[in-house]
Amino acid sequence: MSDGRALYKEAFDHFINDRLDEAVATYRLAVEADPELPIAWNGLAMALAQQEDLDGAIAAGKRLVELEPDEALGHTSLSMFYMRKGMIPEAEEEKAIATRLSMRAHG
Repeated sequence: MSDGRALYKEAFDHFINDRLDEAVATYRLAVEADPELPIAWNGLAMALAQQEDLDGAIAAGKRLVELEPDEALGHTSLSMFYMRKGMIPEAEEEKAIATRLSMRAHG
């Protein structure tokens, strides 16, 4: 059986070649194989957002933020998903968190 990282790489290949259905399916297998693999949750969130499944993207983005609460990237992505869904207060909150984390990391 493949491990989460191998599945992530396969999913990423699908994603960059615009095979979104295959990407989403393979990202789902990756997070099933390794539920603690942040990069796979990020990939799943991005692929779902590309498919306009904003609820799915938000759910995956929330899981990413749970796994890496101190990484600005997840908060930035979540902010974008919320913005696209019209959830402005949530988007602004995530953007503020990302900005704070980014300033701390580069300050």
